[in-house]
Amino acid sequence: MATEQAAHAGSGSGMDKIIKTAVERGASDLHMKAGDVFRARINGKLVPLTKQRLTPDQTRAIALKLISSEEARGRIDTLRDFDCSWGLPGVGRFRVNVLRQRSSFMIVMRVIPFTVPTIEALKLPDAVRLIAEADRGLVLVTGVSGSGKSSTVAAMVHHINRTQHKHVVTIENPIEFLHRDLNSSVTQREVGVDTETFSVGLRAALRQDPDVVVIGEMTDAETIDTAIKAAETGHLVIASLSTSDATSTVERVIATLPHEEREVGRVRFAEALRAVVAQRLLPSADESGRVAAIELLAATPEVRGALKDPARLGALRDIMAHGAEQGMQTFEQSVAALLADDRISADTAEAATVLATLAPGAAAVAVSAAPAPAPKKGSRAAAS
Repeated sequence: MATEQAAHAGSGSGMDKIIKTAVERGASDLHMKAGDVFRARINGKLVPLTKQRLTPDQTRAIALKLISSEEARGRIDTLRDFDCSWGLPGVGRFRVNVLRQRSSFMIVMRVIPFTVPTIEALKLPDAVRLIAEADRGLVLVTGVSGSGKSSTVAAMVHHINRTQHKHVVTIENPIEFLHRDLNSSVTQREVGVDTETFSVGLRAALRQDPDVVVIGEMTDAETIDTAIKAAETGHLVIASLSTSDATSTVERVIATLPHEEREVGRVRFAEALRAVVAQRLLPSADESGRVAAIELLAATPEVRGALKDPARLGALRDIMAHGAEQGMQTFEQSVAALLADDRISADTAEAATVLATLAPGAAAVAVSAAPAPAPKKGSRAAAS
């Protein structure tokens, strides 16, 4: 059956069946490459779904099926990299990347569930809910590719949408989770379709009477500077950044500031920041999926003081380790809590702890040997 599906992938129906099977098995990503079988990432592992290898003609046909833009389909043979979204009725929505490799097409699809995740369903710290309820400031949700950043951001937007009366403007590439208006109005704009670039969309968003601005990815100095300005002018800005932990996130943002403006920019960033939520996904103890380990840095007066002084950046981890009252925690403390709750195995906890200590910025200051208490329910995570 799987072989027949692969052989007829280019026709569409076979591909749809394989995608449906992969989603039912809990796949997070699907890979389709000429010369290889269909593969899916299930519980973090890339596993084959078929036996017969795809041909270049089949992957080209799949790419044409997934690309919704007539203009892009018309130049299919000159495309090198292309991002879009695609939906399969009754199955789910997908973030699609079409790329060239060895002169043929490869397609990577990220599964986006129809249901928007909630903070409770993702079992995020209660501090994340409090951060989402802030009136203003810059919130950075960070992690490497595939660490669940989009789900966390979507859960924060859903919380705002469900509990507050605000105008939320998102700039995404592509749009992933679809938010229907509840108590708030959610305006979702896709780069390349509804706006030219992240920076153009962000500048335009500030003229659209927003309370909350969500940026799918901060990738350049102009977008970061505009995001800081948006936070300075009284907006809550939630943005994703591909950094591994809170300290490296701070270092990345500061490094993008023009050298001649770095001292002033450091102060601006310190005052605008509300929180950094860094995350990694770990295999669950029962091997049924993955769970998020969360590092959280809240912009307390002590943290802001450290951000303004280059010599004190190394103190951030120690501040987090002793900042449970303000909702803060390090990766090591999060891993210890997951282990204590039997949500991950001892081997996973040991490996994750070693990784945390080797991550960029993690070795600068040793963390206390004993994990600090978990953040208290209702603790204020984003002190002014």
